[in-house]
Amino acid sequence: MCRVLNIARAGYYAWRDRPPSQRAQEDDELLRVIREIHAASDGTYGSPRVHAELRLEHGWYVSTKRVERLMRAAGLQGVHRRKQGRRKAQEASLAERVAPDRIQRAFEVEVPNRVWFADVTQHLTDDGWLYLAAVLDAASKRIVGWSMGTQASTELVVDAVAMAAGRRDLNGGLIHHSDRGATYTSIRFGETLSGLGLVSSMSGRGSPHDNAVMESFFASLQTELLDRHAWRSREELRTALFFWLEVTYNQRRRHSTLGMLTPVEWETQYARRTVPA
Repeated sequence: MCRVLNIARAGYYAWRDRPPSQRAQEDDELLRVIREIHAASDGTYGSPRVHAELRLEHGWYVSTKRVERLMRAAGLQGVHRRKQGRRKAQEASLAERVAPDRIQRAFEVEVPNRVWFADVTQHLTDDGWLYLAAVLDAASKRIVGWSMGTQASTELVVDAVAMAAGRRDLNGGLIHHSDRGATYTSIRFGETLSGLGLVSSMSGRGSPHDNAVMESFFASLQTELLDRHAWRSREELRTALFFWLEVTYNQRRRHSTLGMLTPVEWETQYARRTVPA
């Protein structure tokens, strides 16, 4: 090879044995972070959004061309508009993952673990956004599962429903109702529900009132906690959210729809009523 290319053998061996340059090592580390961001977006982010995430959330001040080059070399790309035939195929695939609305705004449920409502909200702190995925039991209004993170990712909603499933006695046919967000219509989340034996239900397109229970819950959260403080860090908000969800809301906050009982009190009384004599 050296003879054909007219290159000195000594030069070839020097190149072969030379350790990676500092630039190459930095590229390796940068690509690792890029892969994490791309995966967290469920493969939807292209180089502009990956570049923004690198700069705003991870403190990497690099050029867009460098991000483009590394993503192209690694075979990473975002979701973008395709030709008509491809788009129709994608729409058909999404339609298969969108569940019908099995609730039809029948929000009053008398038995726990029959219907769960779920949604994701976000709030800004001084060091970036914090996302909260929550799962609420329709009968007791108790938050049975939750998860927090820096991205509204599929992982976030999977962790929330997994927590709920681990805490409750699941009955066959339990309905999990959410909106049609990308995280809830993802293949992985659908597989998670199926694996847990849950039945998926989703709001109609552009119809937030179909998930009014979660809209009401998040409004209470916003009024009673989030808007009352300036949050200096995600960690500070995480701690406050944990206490509000698990202690203030579930154990202390009285609900008019529950006869002024707390969610925990309501479930305790329900259990006593249903114990066989």
